Amino acid sequence: MFIPEIYKNENQEEIKKFLQENSFGLLINQTNGKLCATHIPLELDTNKDGNQILCGHISKENPQWKGFTDNDQILAVFSGPHSYISSSWYDHENVPTWNYIAVHVYGKIKIIEGEAVIESLKKLVDKYEQNSENPVRVANLSKKTMMQTRGIVAFEIEITEIQATRKLSQNRDNKNFQNIISELEKTEDVQAIAVANEMKKCPR
Repeated sequence: MFIPEIYKNENQEEIKKFLQENSFGLLINQTNGKLCATHIPLELDTNKDGNQILCGHISKENPQWKGFTDNDQILAVFSGPHSYISSSWYDHENVPTWNYIAVHVYGKIKIIEGEAVIESLKKLVDKYEQNSENPVRVANLSKKTMMQTRGIVAFEIEITEIQATRKLSQNRDNKNFQNIISELEKTEDVQAIAVANEMKKCPR
């Protein structure tokens, strides 16, 4: 990912928090000479060696997984809030642009089997069921229901590189920067307001 220095985010805690809060990503690899992509949750975790990994699973009916063993190189893309920025909001003539937050994770993927699959599913379900009135627990599911796990391919991605960008009008002077925030808030658009909130966190 091309990231101008002004927009580069190297704060590891911020990146970790972003990945935890925006875990629905795009898994990209090459299978049979063709680029493949699947939209799935990819959960940040730590393996037994203390290294950060991404965990996930896809359907066995999805041919993408067949490329995991031929070429273990993977790219996972995670997107945060984004919004159009009109140049009419500046006090000078310029071109429109787009503000956004994104993280690209590169790594090596490997298929996991056995009890590790169940543990991975438990963590995934527990995370998203924590606010449910009657939370589902993998341990409580019937043997018949758990048979469905035979239809998935679970995996872990050993992270080799993370590229993170926060393009939030850092190149604008304070007057125009504040005006962009005001105009974004006026739109009443959820994404635009989220971008405005992120801009407010930027050191000036």
